[in-house]
Amino acid sequence: MPLSLHHVVIDAHDLPRLARFWSAVLDWPILSEREREIVIGPDETSPVGICFMPSPDQKRTKNRIHLDLTTGAHDREEEIQRILGLGATRVDIGQTGEESWLVLADPEGNEFCVVRPKQTLIS
Repeated sequence: MPLSLHHVVIDAHDLPRLARFWSAVLDWPILSEREREIVIGPDETSPVGICFMPSPDQKRTKNRIHLDLTTGAHDREEEIQRILGLGATRVDIGQTGEESWLVLADPEGNEFCVVRPKQTLIS
């Protein structure tokens, strides 16, 4: 059997705060909460979830991996405003304003994008 993606792991200083932020953004429940690990996902049987683990390191540069989020064209701006209301901030990484994506950061500064509406992984 080939390998499959199980968790995306996000290092965090305040695990509960960051897990609750992403839980609200994605409308995923917290599936497991321990002192050194919090897991969120659509449900316990989903193939992929997000795991938050403690890290003493400060974020210093642009993320090497980030999440891309998408939504329908009719509610994209509404979703961006909702995410900003949950504690996200806008991030300038040198965009021209012509991009089909918007860069935001979660409460600990991890960048993520809200991309144009997508129907598949490649279009």
